Amino acid sequence: MDTEFARRQMVEQQIRTFDVFDAKVLTLLGELPREEFVPPGYKALAFAETKIPLDHGQFMMTPTVEGRLLQSLALGQDDEVLEIGTGSGFLCACLARLARYVVSVDIFPDFVEGAGSKLKNIGVENVALAAVDATKELPGGRFDAIAVTGSCPMFDMRFFDALRPGGRLFVVVGEPPVMDAQLIVRGPDDKPKVTYLFETNALPLINAAAPPAFRF
Repeated sequence: MDTEFARRQMVEQQIRTFDVFDAKVLTLLGELPREEFVPPGYKALAFAETKIPLDHGQFMMTPTVEGRLLQSLALGQDDEVLEIGTGSGFLCACLARLARYVVSVDIFPDFVEGAGSKLKNIGVENVALAAVDATKELPGGRFDAIAVTGSCPMFDMRFFDALRPGGRLFVVVGEPPVMDAQLIVRGPDDKPKVTYLFETNALPLINAAAPPAFRF
């Protein structure tokens, strides 16, 4: 496989056509070695618009969703970022290249360990990784941006509370078959400003709260 050609095709034919126009994001996704983060046996699909399976029944985000997420957060070099759901570590690498510092948590310790090794291999050092159930606890402090990589059947207000003024939160809210990818900004009045970005379908965070089932 011509890796560089496949990477360019991913950016130009998939990500850009999904309304990702931010030059920093496109350049980043055209440079970072996504193929180094996919599981063994899936390198041929590293640049395909498909959910690549991970252990524990989880999946990598597709390249287009990664692109829209990164664009929506509009990260700056001084931003501190929280990622909920480390997964393969690829999105963490992207966030770290765009921001000053990233804290990334995942409920599965082996994901955290594997991501740490991959990040080190490509020279990404401005990250802190931890095995944490984010539905029960979050790292202390507030953040300029938060990326939630799993969906929330019901919006978890703790994520909004962890934003600094002007902070941005990317989160997918709802239940199958259609969910809303949302950008939520903490305004100067400390109230949320919600922008609906696109419809999607993503696995929920493990242990995420769900609405009570309807009963007759």
